[in-house]
Amino acid sequence: MSNPETPPERRSGGAGEEPPRVARVRDDDLEPHAGLRYIARLFKLLALLLILLLVAEIIINVVRQGGDAVPLLLVEATRLIVFAGLLWGAADLALMLIESNHDLRATRILVGRLNGSMQRLEEEVRRGRE
Repeated sequence: MSNPETPPERRSGGAGEEPPRVARVRDDDLEPHAGLRYIARLFKLLALLLILLLVAEIIINVVRQGGDAVPLLLVEATRLIVFAGLLWGAADLALMLIESNHDLRATRILVGRLNGSMQRLEEEVRRGRE
């Protein structure tokens, strides 16, 4: 939507100027995706937990079985790393979905502003003809 670093003049259309009634942003448009953010964090946390589990499994098996544990650990490590990567990717997809939806909502707001501007121009043209 709008970047917090953007000067206020650029965000609202002018200094101290209130946006037209059609272009007001609803509270639901600002942050409706809190649940998706939590799920993304949960997936990333689970991916990190799997990597920690892998490290612990490697240490325990090497201490108990020595070099005989290497073939089994390679299979298990591959499986855990792939699953952790899938979880991390799912989290990134959820975040990408949020960002694309923000872009869609920003586009809808801008189109609403353009529509309001066109309606005002049309009214001015009609008044000018009369």
